[in-house]
Amino acid sequence: MAKNKYNKQCPFTANGVKYIDFKDINLLRKYTSQYSKIVPRYYTGVNLKYQKALAVAIKRARFMGLLSFVRGQR
Repeated sequence: MAKNKYNKQCPFTANGVKYIDFKDINLLRKYTSQYSKIVPRYYTGVNLKYQKALAVAIKRARFMGLLSFVRGQR
């Protein structure tokens, strides 16, 4: 368990996730901001290994049309 806000435990390591699937849109939306930007590691507590895999999965989902490139439209 994390002692303070700076020592967060990675949610993917804690759950034993081996692969981040680009088709799991609900998971990917948790790690994107209001304007569809990828949220940095220091906010989410994700390890570097999983942050890179998460970024690749989000980019693949955007390319396939599962996620939008920009969310906030007027």
